[in-house]
Amino acid sequence: MKTPGHDTFEGQILALLPSLRRYSRSLTRSDADGEDLLQDCVEKVLTRRGQWRGLNLRGWVLTIMTNLYRNSRRQTGRAPFVELDNAEEIVSVDPAPDPLERSRLEDALNSLSEENRSVLMLVVIEGYTYQEVATSLDIPIGTVMSRLSRARQRLGERMKADNVITLRRPK
Repeated sequence: MKTPGHDTFEGQILALLPSLRRYSRSLTRSDADGEDLLQDCVEKVLTRRGQWRGLNLRGWVLTIMTNLYRNSRRQTGRAPFVELDNAEEIVSVDPAPDPLERSRLEDALNSLSEENRSVLMLVVIEGYTYQEVATSLDIPIGTVMSRLSRARQRLGERMKADNVITLRRPK
């Protein structure tokens, strides 16, 4: 079986899979639900390929994934999520030197609202521009900036508040 090249539609979708997987897991807070969302998104993208206008494939796919997630949330209501510690299939390239720090970071991320967490993940982890995120989530760019600011502030407060040992700055 021949692998599609990066110049084909399918090849471009394949190249996006790692970032789509991270984004789907950050939305759902679950490895299994994230994989389901990813599969649903890829299926919808491939079946609606004719609707793509040839501009910003990444933004188009992210918009589809975000809308699929929102629609599923409306249908099922707030479902419980699986902690990352229970998702043993997730591979970590560089484990955190302090396992408690990873747990604190996960708790801090999970304490963010869905909207703030989505914006934070897209900008900080995936590297999208504010405009790309605004377009993908169908919100004004100012809303992206304020959600990102609130997410960073809340994350910093949670991480600082959970510190057992006071951090000292080098003199």
